[in-house]
Amino acid sequence: MRSQIIQIVKATLAAVIFSLACVLVFSLIIQLFSLSSAAVKPVNQVIKTLAIAAGGILFIRGGRGLLKGAVYGVIAVLVTYIIFSAIAGSFAVSWLFVLEIALGAVSGAISGVIGVNLKGRG
Repeated sequence: MRSQIIQIVKATLAAVIFSLACVLVFSLIIQLFSLSSAAVKPVNQVIKTLAIAAGGILFIRGGRGLLKGAVYGVIAVLVTYIIFSAIAGSFAVSWLFVLEIALGAVSGAISGVIGVNLKGRG
């Protein structure tokens, strides 16, 4: 049980760090190239999804990849939401947030299954 919790925490931290780094780079790109603000939400969603996938593939091991991945995906979405909301100074929850949680659970579950099935990992 302890190792499963550690896997989830490591995967969450990896996803949050990856997401923050990518969003920082993306905001720099927006500033440099004066991109439309309409691109921000979809690109941020792609970044979060890829971050969740990367964290799950890297750190979810052993059995129960589907369950650990789904739990991790939801936690990663919640943590990134809290961090980005704190940065923006606005905590607004809408029905789209429920979809984001579902997408995080699915991304986490898929990456968890991939992570536990990679050869050469314990």
